[in-house]
This record gives sequence, C-alpha cells and structure tokens, in this order.
Amino acid sequence: MERIGHWIDGQHRQGTSGRSQPVWNPTTGEAQAAVDLASATEVDAAVASAMAAFPEWSAKSLAARTQVMFRFRELLDGNRKALAELVSREHGKTAADADGEIARGLDNVDFACGLAQLLKGSYSDSVSSGIDVYSLRQPLGVVAGITPFNFPAMVPLWMIPTAIACGNAFILKPSERDPSASLMLADLLRQAGVPGGVVNVVQGDREAVERLLAHPDVQAVSFVGSTDIARHIYATGTSHGKRVQALGGAKNHMVVLPDADLELAADAAVSAGYGSAGERCMAISVVVAVGAVGDPLVEAIAQRLPNIQVGTGTGGASEMGPLITAQHRDRVAGYLAQAPEDGGDVVVDGREVPAASGPGFYLGASLIDHVQPGSRAHQDEIFGPVLSVVRVETYEQAMAVVGNSPYGNGAAIFTRDGGVARRFMREVQAGMVGVNVPIPVPVAQQSFGGWKGSLFGDLHMYGPEGMQFYTRGKVVTSRWPEIDGTPAGVQLGFPQNNDG
Repeated sequence: MERIGHWIDGQHRQGTSGRSQPVWNPTTGEAQAAVDLASATEVDAAVASAMAAFPEWSAKSLAARTQVMFRFRELLDGNRKALAELVSREHGKTAADADGEIARGLDNVDFACGLAQLLKGSYSDSVSSGIDVYSLRQPLGVVAGITPFNFPAMVPLWMIPTAIACGNAFILKPSERDPSASLMLADLLRQAGVPGGVVNVVQGDREAVERLLAHPDVQAVSFVGSTDIARHIYATGTSHGKRVQALGGAKNHMVVLPDADLELAADAAVSAGYGSAGERCMAISVVVAVGAVGDPLVEAIAQRLPNIQVGTGTGGASEMGPLITAQHRDRVAGYLAQAPEDGGDVVVDGREVPAASGPGFYLGASLIDHVQPGSRAHQDEIFGPVLSVVRVETYEQAMAVVGNSPYGNGAAIFTRDGGVARRFMREVQAGMVGVNVPIPVPVAQQSFGGWKGSLFGDLHMYGPEGMQFYTRGKVVTSRWPEIDGTPAGVQLGFPQNNDG
C-alpha cells in the first residue's frame, strides 16, 4: 500500500512517529494508501526548516517573489488535470468539480502575482518642517495553515500564494483524509523556484495541530473547518500570542420570494445544494420558501433530482460523487431517518438511490420538506446532499429564520424586486450575500469569510484581507533637516505637525 509522508526542507520525508491511518477511496470503499501522522518532533523539524529559510526569502525583492508566483501559476495550470485526478481519487468529487476547484485556486495565485499593488505602502510628504511619514507592510515570519478535506487543493491555494508572496515561510497541515494534493502543490512550488523550507507540509491529526498552535516560532495560523474546531483553534492560538483567522461551519439559507423566477430558483437550489455531494461550506442547505411559492418550488426541485447522475468521481457522466468516508455518509443519512420524528417530510430519499447500496460511500440527492426551524435538520451543518425546505408566510418570518441560525457564512435571495433585494442585502446576518446567485463566493480580488459562528478572528481569508493577515504594518517618521548650520535645539513639548 502506498505510504504518504511529509514535505520538509524541499523534499519528501517519510514519517518517523510510527503512527498512520488509512486514506480511503470513496468510490470503492477500500483503503488505497496510509498517511503518516506527524509527531510534535516532526512538526518542530518543519518549523525549524521554515525558520532557517525565512530570512533569505523575505529579503528577496517583491519582484523576485512574484516572478516565482508567475512560474507556479503556469506549472499549476499545466498540471491541473493530474491534480484534479488526484483530488477525485482521494476525495471522491467528480473530475469536473475537482477541475473547478483548481480553477478557483488559480484565481488566488493570480492575485498573489499582483500583490505589488497592495504592498506598495503610502507616503506623506512634509507633514512638518523637514519631516516625512511613510508606511510599509512586512512579513510575519513562519505562518501555518490547517485545511479541510472538502477542498484539498483550493483552500491551501487560498493561503500559500499570498503568504509566501508577502515574504513569509509557510507550514501546511492538510486534512489527513485526502493528503496527496498538498504534496503535489509543494512539489510544483519547488519547481517554480520556491527554496526549500519556505513551504513545508506536515501530515497529521490533533497532535500536529496542537503543536503548531503552541510553537513559539509560529506567528500566525489560518484554519478552515467546523465551528467547534475553529473555536478551539482561535482560543488556543491566541492564548499563545498568535494571530489567528479561523473559518468555521455554515448553514446557508436561500430565501425564495413569490415573485421569483421559479425555474431559475429551482435550478439554483439543486446546483448549490448538491454540488460536490453537499460537502461545501457555501452549499445552500436550507431553502426558505415564502408564501405561495412553497408547493411549486418543492415540486420543481424534486423533479430535477432523479436526473442527477450519482457515481464514481472519475466517471465522465457522473455529476455527484460519494461522500468522504463511510462514517460521514452514515451520519448524513441519519438526518433522513430523524426527519419524520422532527416533523419533516422526506420527499426524495437518497438512501434509495442504487449507488447508495454499492461499495462506495454514496448517498443520493435528498430533499426534506416542512422542516421546522430549530430542528436538527435545520440547525446542524449536515455537510451532505440533503436540502431542507422551511416554509414561512412573510419576508419578515424568512429573515427571522435566517437570523436565528448560529452560522452566518452565506445567504441568498431570489426575487424580481430590486428594493427587497437591496433591503435583504443590508439586513441579512451573513458575511457573503447572493442576489439571484446561490453560491456567493467572492472572487480573489475580494475576501472570503462569514459572520457569527462561521468566523473567529477579525480578518477574512484571501484577497486584500489575506494580505493584511500575513503582514504587519510599520509607519516611519523621517526627518532630514536642511544643512544650514542651524541647530535643532531641545524641545520638550509634545510633537505636533504644526509649524506655527
């Protein structure tokens, strides 16, 4: 069986902890590899490598670092098919979905190539006699990223290009469920000219995470995952004096008003609810049907579900692959079993899809109507192909349903009324909002992040706020008096920018 190790100091390293766990093939239900799980000692080795590489890398000109990013961008694009196949094999998502993940990751590499515009600082000339003030941003040092299983290529690309283009050294702790994409990214970065030690990958579980959070030489930690873990990451990392951005879970609502284009809304709900088998933090998991739109909307969604081709992630005709593990598949299916007891009506049951009885970790597209606010199906982040429909009578009731969710990652509204759409955009308690757009993931020039239990920390991820996270500001006040032989003299008063 293949053994998957670490990437330290610019090369593959087999683990030495003696601990490992299986990497499953979700399409067959079989173990296809074993991933090494790092000890604290191995994490320390990665940090030491990064510490050694940081001074020389950060001293390189910004032009030199962005040139490396341009080369990496070309290598990544040239190898996107191979990387997508690797993602499909370990995660289970379809080839098209995996390719789309890499495309969105490339957007963030493009952004890193243009960081010079954001890192240029500012200059205030002659704020007082002979005194100028200017600002600059400098890298933090060694930074770390802890990334989830659902986007094993894209989320690391949210972090690494910006972090190292800013001059930092980076340590990635990817999900142990699909670890190989991280090693391929590290090797492509090496080929692009990133020196050994600037990017390290440590495979592992909680032991590796806890060591990164406590290590005195790690200055900042980025995390994407569940809310419970995000809360722990933030609390632990900040208690050790680190800068932390921790993105947690989501329960994204899509409000559909009676005046909405019914076909557009149904297509959007299906696309956003079942893409990547619902294993997306921006998936629409709750449709809030307002008034008379409920019956026709549920019928339109249900009519579309039998047409979704469920099958192997690498199959060309498949539209939805399996879930990541058998345990996760069974947990998601448990919500379908629980729904009638909570007052819900299982309109389409994915447990009855033929692929669900095969050897892989499959569950078909499922639809639960009449879901009650506050029930498990409504409150929990199911993270699978289960779409819930909550029915309300008014816009105000719909806003209450959305607002009472503990999460605030994304929300969308479907309507033809521009005034209501504008009101929704301003009132909804979510960090990313779609108007007739079901998955409002910002482009790379913006930044990604939610509100409430979906984000711990002040700065969102990637884009301009990503640059701010991976750098710290410095303001320089400079005086070069005219050479006229006049002494400056002693001045005990508080400095002012007033020559009078």
